[in-house]
Amino acid sequence: MLSRKNKIIVMKFISLFSVVRGYNIPIIVIAQYLSAIFILAPEKRALAILLDFDLFIIVLASSLAIASGYIINNFYDSKKDLINRPTKSMLDRLVSQKTKLNVYFTLNFIVVFLAIFVSWRAFLYFSVYIFLIWYYSHRIKKQLFLGNLMSAFLSVLPFFAVFLYYKNLYEVILGHAVFLFLLLLIRELVKDLENIKGDLANDYRTIPIVYGEEVSKKIITMLSICTIIPVYILIEVFDVGYMDIYFYTCLIILIFFQLSLWKSNTKEQYLLLHNVLKLLIVAGVFSIILINPSVLWHGKKLLQSI
Repeated sequence: MLSRKNKIIVMKFISLFSVVRGYNIPIIVIAQYLSAIFILAPEKRALAILLDFDLFIIVLASSLAIASGYIINNFYDSKKDLINRPTKSMLDRLVSQKTKLNVYFTLNFIVVFLAIFVSWRAFLYFSVYIFLIWYYSHRIKKQLFLGNLMSAFLSVLPFFAVFLYYKNLYEVILGHAVFLFLLLLIRELVKDLENIKGDLANDYRTIPIVYGEEVSKKIITMLSICTIIPVYILIEVFDVGYMDIYFYTCLIILIFFQLSLWKSNTKEQYLLLHNVLKLLIVAGVFSIILINPSVLWHGKKLLQSI
């Protein structure tokens, strides 16, 4: 049995894990490595990429920067989250605001310290990224539509750290980035529909508050239709292997998503739609493997031969 003091320590660790959304970090790590193996450096052996120490530092720095971003975002959103996410908010409040800031600054120091050992470009990139996350949380988040755009952009930006490392930016990469950006932007707009009460109470200028839910749904519908463009380019112009199965499935799911969206009018219904989009994004990460599944078979044979 844990003592009362140890129970408090454990609960604070759980609280901090919730604040940094520790369940999201492994997905981002996997996404960066899969992007490197299947998109950015397909000519290299997968094992060589996995054992690349500088890439490991880039991915680690990205993860810590994202974690610090979640902390500063939680710091500024504490009042709003009491209304929109009361259960999670109560858990998050087990860690004081002062502790959150201390962890935030510590993580950012570690990030720039790690980055400077890789290259001056990595140092500059992460310094700018950390500033943008703070500026978004402090100033931009409450701004009409600009907050949504910047949130989606900052969610895609960690992948550019890996692009910067390999010093290439092929058109196919931009196709994937645009598709992901659109899904993230749609998710942000659905979150605004889900969080109307908390946003209204804290003076957020979101589209549902300023223009109404119907206008929000029209914009989401337009963005969903726009996803056809990067999907068409990726499938018809570039070779994405069996990943086209994922893209076709996404388009079908987005059709049903739209039908449900126009019927939805409660927080619970919007939350369900939000989770559908999160599932599509996570599925997209693991679907990168479908670009060239043979890498897995070759890797398996290599490991068995060791």
